Amino acid sequence: MEIDNNLSVDPTPATERGEEYEPYTGRWSRLVAPEFLRWLAIPTAAHWLDVGCGTGALIQAILDRWSPSEVVGVDPSSSYIAYARRAIRDRRVRYEVGKGESLPVSSSYDAVVSGLVLNVLSPANQLKAAREMVRAARVGGSVASYVWDYAGEMQMLRHFWDAATILDPRVRENDEGACFPLCHPDALTALFRRAGLSAIETRAIDVPTVFRDFDDFWLPFLSDQAPAYARSLPDDHRAAVREQVRATLPIAADGTISLTARAWAIRGVR
Repeated sequence: MEIDNNLSVDPTPATERGEEYEPYTGRWSRLVAPEFLRWLAIPTAAHWLDVGCGTGALIQAILDRWSPSEVVGVDPSSSYIAYARRAIRDRRVRYEVGKGESLPVSSSYDAVVSGLVLNVLSPANQLKAAREMVRAARVGGSVASYVWDYAGEMQMLRHFWDAATILDPRVRENDEGACFPLCHPDALTALFRRAGLSAIETRAIDVPTVFRDFDDFWLPFLSDQAPAYARSLPDDHRAAVREQVRATLPIAADGTISLTARAWAIRGVR
C-alpha cells in the first residue's frame, strides 16, 4: 500500500483517510488484487493473513473468488481497519491492529499476503516483515506480495514525477522510483530469499487505469494520500506542475485518459 503501513496507529478518522486512499491508488489496487490471487491459485477453504490490509482491497478479492475459511487483516492504522470493517461485513474476516515486523498472529496460515506494503518500510524492517510473514505461514504455506512498479509502468505516478523533474531536477531525490528500490523483481527476490523462502517466482501484473477526465487524474494529487512533495508545493508551482503533467498525458477527444498500472508480484513457499 503507498500508505503509511509502518507508522504507529493513526488517530485520523477513517472517513478522512480511507476514502481519500481509494481515488488515489486504492481503486487500481482493487484491479491488481484479483490477478494476483489467480496467479497464487490457493485452494478454497484456506486460512489467509493479509499484512498491511489497508482499506481491504485484497481481503475483498479473497472473499469474492477463493471461498476462504478465514481471513485475518493486520494493519497499524486503526483508521484503515475501521474503514475496512465498514466496507466488508463478513463473519470469516477479523482484524488486528499491528505492524508487519511484529505480527500479532500464530504460525498457522495457508497463505500470507501483502499488497503495496513492503516498499514503504525501512530496509531493516522490510526484512523483519518478510521474516514475520514466513513465520506466520504454516510449513508448505505460500507467502506472496505485490508492489507498484514506481520506476517504470505505474504510469499515473511516472507522469507526475517526470513532469515535476522537468521543472525542478532536484525533485529526483523525492521520486518514488528512486526512493523505493525494492520495487523491482531482483530486489524482491533477494528479500524473499533472505527471509528463508523457496520456489520463489515473480511476475508483472498490468491493469488499465482509465480516468474520466483530467480532474479525475489530478485531484487525488491534492489529497492527503498524495506524495508529501505534491502536498508541499506552493500554489504557483503546483499549477506549473499540473500544466506540465496535462501536456504529457494522452487525453482522448472525449477527455478520458487511458494509462497502465504495473505491479511486480512475488511468491514463495515456506
